[in-house]
Amino acid sequence: RMPNWGGGKKCGVCQKAVYFAEEVQCEGSSFHKSCFLCMVCKKNLDSTTVAVHGEEIYCKSCYGKKYGPKGYGYGQGAGTLSTDKGESLGIKYEEGQPHRPTNPNASRMAQKVGGADGCPRCGQAVYAAEKVIGAGKSWHKSCFRCAKCGKSLESTTLADKDGEIYCKGCYAKNFGPKGFGFGQGAGALVHSQ
Repeated sequence: RMPNWGGGKKCGVCQKAVYFAEEVQCEGSSFHKSCFLCMVCKKNLDSTTVAVHGEEIYCKSCYGKKYGPKGYGYGQGAGTLSTDKGESLGIKYEEGQPHRPTNPNASRMAQKVGGADGCPRCGQAVYAAEKVIGAGKSWHKSCFRCAKCGKSLESTTLADKDGEIYCKGCYAKNFGPKGFGFGQGAGALVHSQ
């Protein structure tokens, strides 16, 4: 173990000294930027993507799989059902595990959370710094994706149906007009009497 010269803070992951230029702070702990990774999938984290559980840090997706509600409809996009509890990511599923979400007041299904809007995709509070408005609702930038293909959307590139958002390509494929002549370019439509 290296001596702690200068009394700097210790990284919550590697336990080595953290200097100001490389420091990320989270819930009173300090981390090297290079150590501030999800414990399961090793994705880089930031203040909008981190979920804390005791001394452990996760991305919101892995945190949800490990500690979030289980059952139909949780943690995935609309219309999917998965029985994967995260074992494929090396997560051990524990019944009745006490957990401390990053925002203890956030209800997963609340539409209004502490004065902030609830994101239609994940149910978490959407604050001004991370808000994107689309289809008349507030979304997290990271949740503002096509429900079919997952492509990032902008307010100008989305189409919405039944409260869900899609890229224009997926919307046309799934909900656009059907039949002879559609999708062949201008002037190709044949009207039948």
